[in-house]
Amino acid sequence: MSAPAAQPAHESRPVRHPLFARFYERLSESADVRAGVRAHREELLSGLEGEVVEIGAGNGLNFARYPSRVTHVTAVEPEPRLRATASRAAESNALRVPVSVVDGTAEALPVADASCDAVVCSLVLCSLPDVQEALAEVRRVLRPGGQLRFYEHGRAEGRRRMARLQRALDATVWPLLFGGCHSGRDPVGEIGAAGFTDVTFRRLLVPESGPTFPSSFHVLGRARRP
Repeated sequence: MSAPAAQPAHESRPVRHPLFARFYERLSESADVRAGVRAHREELLSGLEGEVVEIGAGNGLNFARYPSRVTHVTAVEPEPRLRATASRAAESNALRVPVSVVDGTAEALPVADASCDAVVCSLVLCSLPDVQEALAEVRRVLRPGGQLRFYEHGRAEGRRRMARLQRALDATVWPLLFGGCHSGRDPVGEIGAAGFTDVTFRRLLVPESGPTFPSSFHVLGRARRP
């Protein structure tokens, strides 16, 4: 099945982080096994069906975990190295659903209005220049009642010292070192502010035991387009 017809609301911006992309590929594969992220990915995608758009597909680690009732995944990834890796993952014969990897950004999704049943955001809202613009795009491409599934890291709720450290890092070196990532954003607050309803989530610490990093504070949940 081909990807939905492209009708982006805005012009897509070029994204290139070749050094970070190499680092992210290794880190994400290790975290899947050592930090329990694989189980979180499976929970994120559980029960999905129909046409799905995945924003910031990275190196494609979600692809093998989509349930068989998903008919097609349009995986949007702007970074060239990661997109190439994701394209190879999409060609795997082990996948249960067809995946099309396309160039594009969260703020200008190459997807038609109201054309998908669900949008998946997995560790991507932290790095976007304009989260609200991206979430407006999510609402545009979702059918009424469609789901937003999200798995993100963000602000260290209830930990004042760590939250202060996150703010200091985000204002200085963190985005420069990690491909535009911000450690202390509030993804749940952003989703609510964008007009999504029925927002449910749980907080996770990744890794669950061992050292805690500014990026260790995760949320896993879902919301609906009204």
